[in-house]
Amino acid sequence: MADETEIAAAPVTSERDGAVAVMRMTRADKKNALTGAMYGAMTAAWRAAEADDSVAVHLWLGVPGAFSAGNDIEDFVAAARSGTLGTEILAFLHTLASLDKPLVIGVDGLAIGVGTTALLHADYVVASQTSLFRTPFTDLGLVPEAASSLLGPRRLGDAVAFELLAMGRPFDAARALKVGLVNDTVPTDELEAAALAVAKDLAKKPRAALAASRRLLRDVPGFGRAEIIARIEAEAAEFARRLKSAEAQAAFAAFVSKKK
Repeated sequence: MADETEIAAAPVTSERDGAVAVMRMTRADKKNALTGAMYGAMTAAWRAAEADDSVAVHLWLGVPGAFSAGNDIEDFVAAARSGTLGTEILAFLHTLASLDKPLVIGVDGLAIGVGTTALLHADYVVASQTSLFRTPFTDLGLVPEAASSLLGPRRLGDAVAFELLAMGRPFDAARALKVGLVNDTVPTDELEAAALAVAKDLAKKPRAALAASRRLLRDVPGFGRAEIIARIEAEAAEFARRLKSAEAQAAFAAFVSKKK
C-alpha cells in the first residue's frame, strides 16, 4: 500500500493500494466514536478519491475490534444542547449517498449507530464473525438516520428493519448475514484481507460497465439518489427535533451521570 496520510489532523487515514482508496478510522482508544472532525476528514477523503481518475473503488475500514461505536457522546451531548445534527455529519451523509465509485466496507467488532446504518449505502460489506451491529436510536430518544428508514426496509424487509432500527436489538454477524445486512463473514484475522480482495476484484472490472450496472441497480423508483438525499434531510430534521426533547435530554443526562 501507499504511505498513509492523516487527514485534517483527525484520527482518519487515507492510503492507496493500486486502484483502491483505503480510508481507515483510527480512534482506537474510543472504539472509533465519531467526532465532527472525523466526519469532516472522511468526507474530504471520499471527495478526493472521487475526483482522482486513478481510483476505481473505495474501501472503508476501522480498527481491530471496532468499526465504529457510533457518535462520540460528548459531541452528542453538545448537539442535544444546540438541537442540531451538525453540518459535518450532514455533509458526510450526503457524500456517502452520492459516491459514484463502488464502496466496500470491512467491519470488525462494534458497529453501532451510524456504524450500522452507513452499511446500507455500501456495495459490498465483509464482517468478521465477532462483529456486533446495533442502532440504539430510540433508547436515546432519537430516530434513525443516514436514510436508513428508507433503505432499511428495502434491504432487510419491514419487520427486520423495525427490529434493528426502532427496537434497537443487537444483531450478531450470523444474523446480519442471514438478513442481508452484510455480504460475507470471515474469521477476525482474515477480515481486512478479505475486504481488500473484494475491492481489488471490483477494481479490475471494466469501469464504465461497472458504473452503468451500479447506476441501474441503484436508480430504482422511490430509492434513487434524490429520494435518498431527501430522506437524509427529513430524518435530520426529525433528529434535531428529538435532540431537544425531554426524552433525549433525560437519556443523555443519565448516560453522562453513569459515565461519571
